Amino acid sequence: MKKEVWFGLTIMAMVVLAAFILLPAPSEMTNGHLGLLMLALVVVAIMLGFPTAFTLMGMGMIFAWIAYKSQNPDLAVQQTLDLMVQRAYSVMSNDVLISIPLFVFMGYLIERANLIEKLFKSMHLAMARVPGSLAVATIVTCAIFATATGIVGAVVTLMGLLALPAMLRAGYSVQLSAGAITAGGCLGILIPPSVMLIVYGATAGVSVVKLYAGAFFPGVMLATLYVLYVVILAKWKPHMAPPMSAEDRIVPLPAFAQVVSKDISSNVLQGLVGAIKGKRNAAVPMRELLNHMGIALLPALAVAAIMGAIYFKVTAPLPVEAVEGVVAMGGELSDSVDSAQEDESITGLSEPQEEGLKQPPGTEAAPLAAAPGAQAAQEAAPAPAAVTSAEQAPAAERQEAPLSFWIGLASCAVALAIFYAYFSFVRLEIFKMLLGSFFPLALMILAVLGTIVFGLATPTEAAAMGSLGGLLLAAAYRRLNYVVLRESVYLTAKTSAMVCWLFVGSSIFSAAFALLGGQEIINTWVLGMDLTPVQFMILAQVVIFLLGWPLEWTEIIVIFMPIFIPLLPHFGIDPLFFGLLVALNLQTAFLSPPVAMAAFYLKGVSPPHVTLNQIFAGMLPFMAIQVFAIVLLYIFPAIGMWLPEVLYK
Repeated sequence: MKKEVWFGLTIMAMVVLAAFILLPAPSEMTNGHLGLLMLALVVVAIMLGFPTAFTLMGMGMIFAWIAYKSQNPDLAVQQTLDLMVQRAYSVMSNDVLISIPLFVFMGYLIERANLIEKLFKSMHLAMARVPGSLAVATIVTCAIFATATGIVGAVVTLMGLLALPAMLRAGYSVQLSAGAITAGGCLGILIPPSVMLIVYGATAGVSVVKLYAGAFFPGVMLATLYVLYVVILAKWKPHMAPPMSAEDRIVPLPAFAQVVSKDISSNVLQGLVGAIKGKRNAAVPMRELLNHMGIALLPALAVAAIMGAIYFKVTAPLPVEAVEGVVAMGGELSDSVDSAQEDESITGLSEPQEEGLKQPPGTEAAPLAAAPGAQAAQEAAPAPAAVTSAEQAPAAERQEAPLSFWIGLASCAVALAIFYAYFSFVRLEIFKMLLGSFFPLALMILAVLGTIVFGLATPTEAAAMGSLGGLLLAAAYRRLNYVVLRESVYLTAKTSAMVCWLFVGSSIFSAAFALLGGQEIINTWVLGMDLTPVQFMILAQVVIFLLGWPLEWTEIIVIFMPIFIPLLPHFGIDPLFFGLLVALNLQTAFLSPPVAMAAFYLKGVSPPHVTLNQIFAGMLPFMAIQVFAIVLLYIFPAIGMWLPEVLYK
C-alpha cells in the first residue's frame, strides 16, 4: 500500500483512540457525544484529502441512521433516505444559490479573456512614483481582478506568471513579492461580488444584499492596509522594493503628441488648445487633436456629471406632504403671533383644544376648521392664505444647496485644476491605457454592486448582468471565441456542481449533528462558561482563525457556521456583523500554513529558486494585517454596518 494510505489509516486510528480516551464510557455516552465524534472524523477525513461534499454526505447519512436507529430501528433506513431527499430538495430550491453559477461564469469569462496583463502594466505605470510601485500595482491589480473573477487560484496563478518575474527582475525581495501576490489575490473572496458571502448568507439565513453592502468598506480597508504596509516598507527598507528606474518609466508617445509637446507645450490642455487654434504642424491632423481633447476632458465631464446629479438630488423640492406640514406650521405660528397681539383671540383658539378636537394633517392652519359649521363655511368661502399656499406647494421652487455641497464642489474644482496642471502627454497615454484596462472592469463591478446595494436588482439579476458584461468585455477585447466560451461554461458547471453538492452534504451533516444532540452539547458547554459577548466573539474568531490553518473557507462555513449561528441570539450579536468578521477572518484560510492554497498556487508557477518557506514567510506580515483589520472592525463596527444601516433602515 502507498505511504499516504498508511498515514491516513494511522491518523484515523489516532482519532478513534483519542475519542475512546476523551469521551465518556459507553454506558454513559449519549448521542450528543457521537455527534462530536462525527465532527472530529469529518475534519480529519477532509484534512486527509477526501472530497468534502461526499465526506459530509457519507458521515451525515451514517450517523443519521445511528440516531434514527436509537429511536425506531424499523424505520431508520427509510427516515435516513427521506432526510437525504428532503435536504437535497431544499438546497436545490434555494433561490439565493442561483447567482453562484452566474457570478462564476462572469469570472471565468474575464479570466479567459486575459485582461490582467494590460491592467497590470497600466497600473504599474500609473503608480511609478509611489514607493514600492510594483508591489502596490500588484495588490491593486489583484484586488480589481479578484473582485471581477472571485477565483483565487486563477488570480494568484496569473499574477505569479506576470508580476513575480517583473518584481524579481526589479530587485524586489522574494518574500515581499510573494506576500503581495498571495494577499492581493485572496481579496476576491471578501470584496463583493463574492461567492463566499453568498454561501455564508445561504448558510446563516442573512440577506446577501446586506452582506454585500457591509463587506464593501472592510474589503477596501484591508486592501488599503496592504498598500500602506508596502509603501512604508519600501520607504523604510528601499533594498526590499527599489524605486522604478527612469528607463522603465518611459512611455512612447504618438507622433502628433511628440510634435505638439515639442512645438507648443507638454501640458495636454495647453498643447491641444494651441494646436487646435492653428499653432500646429501641417502633419498633425485636426481629427486626432479633437479625439484626444475629448479623452483629456473625460475626468472633468465625469466630475461634472456626478456633482450635477448630487446637486439635483440635494436641491429637489420637498414632497407635497412635507411642504404642507411646513406651511401648516407657518400658519400656526402666524396665528400665534396675531393671538398674542389680540387677547380675545386667545380664548377662541384654545377652546377646540380643550374639547379634544384633532385636525387632519395639513389643515391645522385653518382657523375656521375648529368652529361649528366650519366645513360649510369653507365650501362657500375662499380658502385662507395658508391653505392656498399649501395648494401651491407642488409647484414650489427647488431648495437651496447646503454648504457641504459647495465645499465639495470647490474641492473637486481645486483637485481638477491640480490634475490638469500636471496632466502631460505622457500621463495622457497612461490614462488611455487605464481607459482600456482598468475602467471597463471597474465600471462593470460598480454596476453589478450598485444595482444590488441600491435595490435596483436582486443578486441573481445583477449576476446575470455581470455575465453579459463579461461577454461584452471579452468581445470588445476580441478574445471571445468558441474555445473561451466552451472552457468558461465547462468550468462554471464544474464549480457550480461542487458548490451545490457541498451544500447538500452540509445540510445532511447539520441535520445528523442536530439529531444526535451535538449542537445541544456545544450550546450547553458554551453557555455554561458564562461568557460575555466580547469573550464569546473573541473565542469564536480565534476558533475560526485556527480552523483556517487546516481547512478552506468553504468547509469552515458549511460545517462550523451552523454551530455558531444558533448561539448568537443568546449573546445579542447581529448575524450580519458576525458574518462580516467571519468573512474578514476567513482571508486567513488561503494565507495560513500548512494548507495555504494561495502559496501552492504561487509555488506552481514560481522560478525554481523561490522556495515554499519563502512564500510562507512573505505571507505572515499580511496575516498580521488581517488580524489588525479584524480588531479595527470589531472596535469600530460602523466600518461594516454603516452602509447597510443607511441603505436598509
